[in-house]
Amino acid sequence: MALQGPIPVQFGHVFPYGCYAVGGVEMVKDFDASSGDRVVQARDKQTGELVWQIPVMDADPSLKAAQKTVAVKIVSPVQPVPPPPANGMPFTPVEFDGMTVTPYVNAAGRLAYSIKSADMHAPRVHAKPAASAKDAA
Repeated sequence: MALQGPIPVQFGHVFPYGCYAVGGVEMVKDFDASSGDRVVQARDKQTGELVWQIPVMDADPSLKAAQKTVAVKIVSPVQPVPPPPANGMPFTPVEFDGMTVTPYVNAAGRLAYSIKSADMHAPRVHAKPAASAKDAA
């Protein structure tokens, strides 16, 4: 099979309604390399860069409460900084670029996904598609 390893996806495929940062960026611990009080930060297997994570809330209104918050891992040589919060909002809207998902079977025997990103930023203003000649008629 040609598809191996992380699967590239676009932000809109994972979070079609957008998402909001609901916590800070933290390092991901490498459980195999860490021992006792010595904590080692995880590195991405493909790039060797440091791995960070941030909890985000999926804005999809159809999700159950337990499905709304997920951790997005960010591969970066330095700790990423979330964008400033929007005026009057309790959570910070964010978008991610260079996303991948990696499916795995969790401890409960269910299919789950690890979400990774190369970059986090404030949402961009998305232009609406131009009307086609057929729509204009």
